[in-house]
Amino acid sequence: MKKNSVRHLTIAALLVAMGIIIPMVMPRIVIGPASFTLASHVPLFLAMFFSPGVAVAVSLGTGFGFFLSATPIIALRALSHLLFALIGAFYLQKYPTIVLTKHKFVLFNGRFQLFNFVIGLIHSAAELAVVSVFYTMGNMPETYYARGYMYSIFLLMGIGGLIHSLIDYNIAYFVANALSKQFDIPVFSQAKKLEQVKTDILPQEIEPQQ
Repeated sequence: MKKNSVRHLTIAALLVAMGIIIPMVMPRIVIGPASFTLASHVPLFLAMFFSPGVAVAVSLGTGFGFFLSATPIIALRALSHLLFALIGAFYLQKYPTIVLTKHKFVLFNGRFQLFNFVIGLIHSAAELAVVSVFYTMGNMPETYYARGYMYSIFLLMGIGGLIHSLIDYNIAYFVANALSKQFDIPVFSQAKKLEQVKTDILPQEIEPQQ
């Protein structure tokens, strides 16, 4: 148990560091006045495949890290990730088999993509709430007010944020699957065990009685 806790703490620390560094080095897609950094959410999405505890540690770690290195609005948006991270991590822990389909990893996995969409809605709604507060207080750059709330905040930050979330979670999904072949990624390991149990039991259930 102690060894597992130290391992998770180490993984969380690495993912926090990645979560702070990635926005600084990865390319950005700018759709004025907003910008979207590719893979900026991947470390947190990866944390959700480990445990709720790791997901909480990474969301809090990146949030407080941004309080030291970025603006308050960016830091609060990062802290808002705690909501979807907890919900998603608990769901994955309870239903790990959604990461597989027909006993194997498939990128266009309908069950996982539905989960991804729901997480994306929670993700974008939480960030939209944070940004809306700053917008109504008049603390956003003038370019946001020039375009109006519906375009600058709802469309770009809300809908754009949803699309950004969907893309990043698919990147994390692909990376986690690749890593699971060499390392223990708890959700993937548990999913494979459960799928193997189903495979072992099914022939016995359909075997005709003598």
